[in-house]
Amino acid sequence: MAGDEKRFKSAFDSLHALAYFAPEVDAALTGAGLRPGRMPYFAGRSAAMGAVGPEVVAATFYNFNPEVVARVIPRAWTLATPEQVLSARLDGVDRALTRLLGDHVKSDDVAEAADLAREATTGCSGEGRPLYAAHAGLGWPDQPHLVLWHAITLLREHRGDGHIAALVLNGLSGIEALVTHVATARGFTTATAKLTRGWSDEQWAAAEAGLADRGLLAPGDGLAEERGLTEEGVAVRDRVEIATEAAARGPWEHLGPERTSRLEELCRGLSRRVVEAGAFPDGVFNRRRT
Repeated sequence: MAGDEKRFKSAFDSLHALAYFAPEVDAALTGAGLRPGRMPYFAGRSAAMGAVGPEVVAATFYNFNPEVVARVIPRAWTLATPEQVLSARLDGVDRALTRLLGDHVKSDDVAEAADLAREATTGCSGEGRPLYAAHAGLGWPDQPHLVLWHAITLLREHRGDGHIAALVLNGLSGIEALVTHVATARGFTTATAKLTRGWSDEQWAAAEAGLADRGLLAPGDGLAEERGLTEEGVAVRDRVEIATEAAARGPWEHLGPERTSRLEELCRGLSRRVVEAGAFPDGVFNRRRT
């Protein structure tokens, strides 16, 4: 089931991630009082945990520079309560999905996918998964397209929490996870990773040097994606992926292969619709998790 889960993740990923790019969501969050920039992302995704401090957000988001998080959290909670942020986020997602899916937002496909995805979430476990557990504690929306989005949010955060556990188990800090992922040359470039995750040139260089000293990153002066991982570095990344897949099996084992396949089919078609409708800037889905 692990290979099926990984394939399925690629089918539904965009249906959740559009919340980080859609102008409707950004407008709703800034309309609730948040400042433009990074604040809507950090506050919008962490609000389910309540008015937590920057340490908690950095720990659960993992590969962002904690210094960047601290610039907007906890200030965000002085501008809008977590409850206001959650309400605005869902309203923005509602508007975004309605625009991107058009008349199809009320289709039988959306309703069926919502039912299947919600059922899959009953196979998730909250143990050791704080970001998933926080979102699982929220009430379910009423409309099928929002049920689908919320269910996929739960599935993504469930998988993400397990991925962080795998990184910790294999001795990779947040920035080291990012550097080793860049070194696979299958996602972020060095420039994009530093820019979007907020790491300075000095911090990045120190992480590269530490990984090279540990024998995980190939020696040299080039960019991480040019140098690549050593044999041991590849082995570490492989162990992370295997552990991540193993920890994410619960929802799909509960749903079973036939219904999982049907949900994949439905979500792939819906994902294609939102991408073709312009939900993301060019190249966004060449960027995979770390």
